[in-house]
Amino acid sequence: MEKITVSLIKADVGGFPGHSTVHPDLKERANKELKQAKQNGLLVDYHILNAGDDLELLMSHRKGVDSEEIHGLAWHTFEAATEVAKELKLHGAGQDLLVDAFSGNIRGMGPGIAELEFVERGSEPLVAFMMDKTEPGAFNYPIYKIFADPFNTAGLVVDPTMHDGFVFEVWDIKKKKRVFLRTPEELYSLLALIGAKSEYVIKRVFPKVTSPLPKDEPVAVISTEKLFFTAGKYVGKDDPVALVRSQSGLPALGEVIEPFAMPYLVSGWMRGSHNGPIMPVSFTYSKCTRFDGPPRVIAAGFQLSKGRLVGPADLFDDPAYDRARRKAAMIADYMRAHGPFEPHRLPIEEMEYTTLPNVMKKLAGRFEDTE
Repeated sequence: MEKITVSLIKADVGGFPGHSTVHPDLKERANKELKQAKQNGLLVDYHILNAGDDLELLMSHRKGVDSEEIHGLAWHTFEAATEVAKELKLHGAGQDLLVDAFSGNIRGMGPGIAELEFVERGSEPLVAFMMDKTEPGAFNYPIYKIFADPFNTAGLVVDPTMHDGFVFEVWDIKKKKRVFLRTPEELYSLLALIGAKSEYVIKRVFPKVTSPLPKDEPVAVISTEKLFFTAGKYVGKDDPVALVRSQSGLPALGEVIEPFAMPYLVSGWMRGSHNGPIMPVSFTYSKCTRFDGPPRVIAAGFQLSKGRLVGPADLFDDPAYDRARRKAAMIADYMRAHGPFEPHRLPIEEMEYTTLPNVMKKLAGRFEDTE
């Protein structure tokens, strides 16, 4: 059977105002570009979304992962939106476009990418998660909970098609290495790595050999692009995205979004330099305001039908998540009370990826020996 590819590609090409949200004119320009691509047969379907100040392009097509045509379309769309942003003098116009010209693949050029290629099942629910004001490792906790924690995902216990667990592909994003770990048998080794979320990041999750799904088709993928590693300097947070399939041998939809009922701590927030709670919000409230945050996550739910993206359903637009939002606000109060002190401010080794080194350079010649 012919496979479908779903690509979620994002970039910050201009904030309005500041780093809070995306101006409607940018989404309108992006829509014009992708509409033309659909009419020309390049795309099966698409949706334009935003999380905070990040412009999100969700596209279905039959060109496969890492397609030069699809990545080129995304790059051209971001460039077109950047021109609009510059005309409006939006903040940080084009800040995630770190090179001057597209060279065949958008990876390593600034935008974040999550892509899945698979054969559609009889029913194919898909959730597109989009975060703002945080880092790729912010997905470690929920992806672990979804696919490896029986206290979150009852299917791991009661569904025989999930009982054997999943395989996690974990990247060391500093050393550019990866390892595959099987759960539940290697669960503690998995946690030993992904608890250090600034270095070890879950990239993909696969079914096991015994699963009813093909073992070579990932069921979840997370963007792992680090802007600092590409630009060599701080140009903003990475604001990751993820795609997660569900149901029929996979976690149920409710199990996929359940981890966000706990506003766990992530790194990023103001100037990419602070720890704070991740707040699950509706599309309407994805704008980042308080201290440029707190970090936000939205969840867009779809059903695929022959490549068509039926949706989106705004999954966090639900009073069931009100308590999580209130708790996030309380945690934000508590963390903000620390001001410039750790643990609100990131540990010094992580501040190396922010603008703090430029401050330290001014003091370098004033340090004296204490002995």
